[in-house]
Amino acid sequence: MTSLLPNRRGALAALGVALAAGATLLAMGRTAICKCGSVKLWWGTVQSAENSQHIADWYSASHLIHGLLFYCFAHLLWRRWKLLGGKPAIWALPIAVAFEAFWELLENSPLIIDRYRAVTVSFGYEGDSVVNSLSDIGFMALGFWLASKLPVWVSVALALFLELFTLYFIRDNLTLNVLMLVWPLEAVRQWQAGG
Repeated sequence: MTSLLPNRRGALAALGVALAAGATLLAMGRTAICKCGSVKLWWGTVQSAENSQHIADWYSASHLIHGLLFYCFAHLLWRRWKLLGGKPAIWALPIAVAFEAFWELLENSPLIIDRYRAVTVSFGYEGDSVVNSLSDIGFMALGFWLASKLPVWVSVALALFLELFTLYFIRDNLTLNVLMLVWPLEAVRQWQAGG
C-alpha cells in the first residue's frame, strides 16, 4: 500500500495552508508570540497565562493524536473505500492541515474561547499565540507522518499512551477536551480542578 505522504506539490500546499492560517490568526488580532515577550520550546504549567503561548505544551500531544487520526481517516476514505476513486489521497496531508488550521481558527474565536472559560477549568484562557497555533499544526503533521511510518498497532498504542500520560499528569487530554466542550460534566470539571 502506498503512503499518503505528499509529493513536493502537496507538501508546499500543506505549508501554504498553514501559513495562510497564521496570517488569518494575525488578522483576527491574535498575538504573534507570548505577551511575556519570549518564545520558549516548552511550557509545562497548564493553569498559567503562558499556556498555549509557546512552541510545545501538554496539549501538543492532542495535536499529534489529531495527525494519527487524520491519517487513519484518509487511509479509510481514499485507500480502503476508494471514495472519489481514491484521487484525493495525494492531497491527504494538505487536507489534514486545512482541517487542523480550521480548528485553530475556531479555537481562537471568541465563541470557543468563551466556551472554554465557561465550562472547563481553563478559567483565564485567552486563546493561543500564532506561534503556538502554527506549532499545533506542526504537531498534527508530525502525527500524520508517524502514522505513515508506524504499524497500525503502534499508532494506536501511541495515541492511547499519550491520552493516559496527559490524563495522569494534567487531568486533561483530547478525549476530555472534546467531552467538556460538547457535553460538560460538573464532576469532571471538579476533578480536573483537583477536587
